Order: sequence, then C-alpha cells, then structure tokens
Amino acid sequence: MKKNIVLAMTTAAVIAALTGCGSSKSTETTAAATTAAETTTADATTAAESKEADKTEAAAAAEGSLKALENVDPNGHLGKVLAAGKLTMGTSPDFAPWEFKDVSSGTTEYVGADVELAKYIAEKLGVELEIKPMEFSAIQQAVTSGNIDMGISGFAYTDERAEAMGLSERYNVNTKKGQGLLVKKELASQYNTAESFAGKKVATQNATLQNKLATEQLPSDVQIQLVTNITDGVMMLTTGKVDALAVSGDNGESLAKTYDDIAMADFMFDYSSEGNVIAVKKGDDDLLNAINEVIVEVNEKGLYEQWREEAVALAEKLGIETN
Repeated sequence: MKKNIVLAMTTAAVIAALTGCGSSKSTETTAAATTAAETTTADATTAAESKEADKTEAAAAAEGSLKALENVDPNGHLGKVLAAGKLTMGTSPDFAPWEFKDVSSGTTEYVGADVELAKYIAEKLGVELEIKPMEFSAIQQAVTSGNIDMGISGFAYTDERAEAMGLSERYNVNTKKGQGLLVKKELASQYNTAESFAGKKVATQNATLQNKLATEQLPSDVQIQLVTNITDGVMMLTTGKVDALAVSGDNGESLAKTYDDIAMADFMFDYSSEGNVIAVKKGDDDLLNAINEVIVEVNEKGLYEQWREEAVALAEKLGIETN
C-alpha cells in the first residue's frame, strides 16, 4: 500500500515538474514575442522619427538661416510664395551667359548665371522655381501687375525702375567696363565723343539701360533703331544697317572677340552704377528682404562669378554667342 502511495506521489511530482517545465517555456516564448514586438515597434518609431528629423533638417538646410523667414506674415507676398511652394521668375532668355536656352537634350532648358541665381534664391526659401520666358520689355509689366514674383534679366539700376518697382541689392558687381557702343573696328577711334554719333543710326534693345543712355546722351539727330535682342543688333551693325550698337562694356568686349570687324568705340556713356538688380512688385518688402539676404551671401561667396564662368563655357559648348 505504501509503495502504491509513494509511487503515486512520485508520479504526481514528475507530472508537476514536467508541467512546470512546459509553463516556463511558454512564458519564455511569450516574453520573447513581446520583446520582439516591442523592438519592432521601437525600430519603426525610431525610423519614423529619423525620417521626420531628416525632413526638418532638409527644410532647415534649404531655408538656411534667413532672418526674413522668421515670423513671416502669411498674408504678405513672401508668405504666399512659401505657402504655394513656388517662386516665379520672369526673364528674357536671349542674353547668354546671363539667361539663354539649352535645347541639346531635345527639350528647352533655361540656363545661365541669372537662372542659377534664381535657383539659389528658391532653394534658400525652400520652394520650387518656375521660369516664365518673355520679351525683355514685358518683364516690368509682369512684375508690377503681379503676374510673376520677380524679374531677373540683367537689369541695371535706374531711377525710373526704382520708382516703378522694388529693386534689390546689386549683384554681378565686378564689372568696371561701363556702358558704351560697338562700332566698326576701323572707326572705333573716330567715335571719341557723343557728338561723333551725330546723324548716325544707333541700335539699342528696347526698354534697356543702353536705350535710355543713348536717347539721353547722344545728339538729338541720332536715329535710334530698336532691336529685340543683341544678336539682331550685331547683325545690323556688321551688315552696315546701323552705325553703332549700344551695349554694356562687358558685353561689347565679349562680342568684339567673336566678331573681328567690330570693337568698342572710344566714347563711353556717363554712367557710374555697377552691377545688376532683381525687380519685385513695389511694396513686396518681405520678399525683397529675403532676396537681399541671399544676394549678400552670393556676393560674399563669389558665387555669381562662378555661375557666369560656367554659363560662358556652356554657351561656347552649345555654339551660342555670349554678350
């Protein structure tokens, strides 16, 4: 009898032990599964946080540390640009190396030093750039009517433009070659005063600084011939249809290297301003302040000179004449 009791107790103990072992394994399995789930959740959370951090860092990098982006008025022009995620630029893409077309890929791409500047501004604002090509003379109207956010097309500062539009700080300020006229090479030294052009035909691009200077500083009997772009003016000069073409000193010297039979006249217009400006609608001070911050950085880093050199090289590669 005792043997039976002992045997029963022993059997029960064994069963209990075995049951305990099974329970331990089950607990361990459940714990492991819970730990794995927690780890997966933690990893997913970390990945999401990392991705969000990357977005924040990317946005911060894109916007830089522009003071103009602090406390932006959502109802102001800058606020609307940021909300739309897009900055529109008006330009006349017929003025290499500043702005021109690259169609080598089969599609039209707008390139040039001014285009790179516009891209840099958009990048600093954290928005996309939209380029709207148009005639040079149409840009001011597009700016003042609000059809574009800014006009960038080699604009020189003039009092008239400053009255009609908001003008930025100057960029491309390295030019020291003034404003003058291209003439036939053999006659360059003969055109040494404004009076030398009396009765002559002078080509100028419409609505440009050169047009203003030619109209104001050359004799009243000079016949001003308006051209759509500089290339047309050069053709008119080389074929004898006009006696001179009003250009900036930089452009004139560049063109004289391309065309052996033309050169800058000895006479230069009385003009002391240097560099170019960006135009925005009058009163859009918030956008203008942001643009000015970027221009200061561009000037300090010498970025525009780099973009201009790259644009000249690209234009030469594409067989496009530079101004």
